[in-house]
Amino acid sequence: MYTDNRPIGVFDSGIGGLTAVIELRRILPNEDIVYLGDTARVPYGTKSRETVLRYAEQDYDFLKNLGVKFTIAACGTVSSVMVGENAFAPAFCTGVIQPTVEAACRASKNKKIGVIATSASVRSGCYERLIKQISPEAEVFSRACPMFVPLVENGYTYRGCLPTEEFAREYLSPLKEQGIDALILGCTHYPLLSQIISDTVGSAVSLISSGAEAARYAEKLLREKGLLNKKSGAGSLKLYCTDSVELFRESAAHFIDLDGAEIEKCSLG
Repeated sequence: MYTDNRPIGVFDSGIGGLTAVIELRRILPNEDIVYLGDTARVPYGTKSRETVLRYAEQDYDFLKNLGVKFTIAACGTVSSVMVGENAFAPAFCTGVIQPTVEAACRASKNKKIGVIATSASVRSGCYERLIKQISPEAEVFSRACPMFVPLVENGYTYRGCLPTEEFAREYLSPLKEQGIDALILGCTHYPLLSQIISDTVGSAVSLISSGAEAARYAEKLLREKGLLNKKSGAGSLKLYCTDSVELFRESAAHFIDLDGAEIEKCSLG
């Protein structure tokens, strides 16, 4: 039986894309994974469209040169500016928006869907357009949450963290007042704040993790294309960052098991 032992590539502006890696390792434990976090230039969500596209191309090229068989752009901002672009065509690559929107439309019963994302993603309007394509009767309520990424990158993710809880109330209260029953976490950093977010909007609201949905979508595509790694034993994890390895390790270790993982600093462009 054919097995493709090339690694899966995942990239993001920082550590948030590791939420996709966690799900990949759960559903595809035999796969080798290479992750790139562009920590020297995080966050992407405050940058111009042209800058984000340039960064994304550099991230993708780095992973392509490592010989990956498939790439997840585990960054909501990158995914939002890539909609309608052929930046990576004909590459075997996915962003996070399409699978996330599909999951939210399935989850919402009252067709009131909230979206929280970076400023760049909200400005693009891509979530609203895709939701309306799938579910024309849906109402979409979007909010930019610019402070969430730096809070996550600096480890302010725990329940009881007063600054994060204050920003969560500021950002999310208007969405709660609209009566949403599904909330898209449109940046892969945001699932690391799931407890605080759920406490703020209420447990009846389904939280849709963009990183996890992208990982499930990747598994489906790899299975359909016959590209799964069928070796026995656990796959490896190699991590690259563009700034301090020590700071990357410290932040990432709060939510992902780094035992046996290699971390290396790299440069892009």
